[in-house]
Amino acid sequence: MIPGHGRLCDEADVVEFRDMVTIIRDRVQDMIRRGMSLEQVKAGKPSRDYDTQYSGSPEAFVESIYKSLATPGKR
Repeated sequence: MIPGHGRLCDEADVVEFRDMVTIIRDRVQDMIRRGMSLEQVKAGKPSRDYDTQYSGSPEAFVESIYKSLATPGKR
């Protein structure tokens, strides 16, 4: 695959990224089900295993996932 930015990647890279997103989504979803606020979820660092592997802001990524899952009708 040739992304718009960054290095070239292959199928294994795409699968690894998909798995990362799924794992973080599941962690955030579990925290929401336990009644945690956005700030509590961020403090719990659900992306901690991947923060050094991918560029960007882990907090912004977690916030985006939280907001998409916490919105009624999106679960």
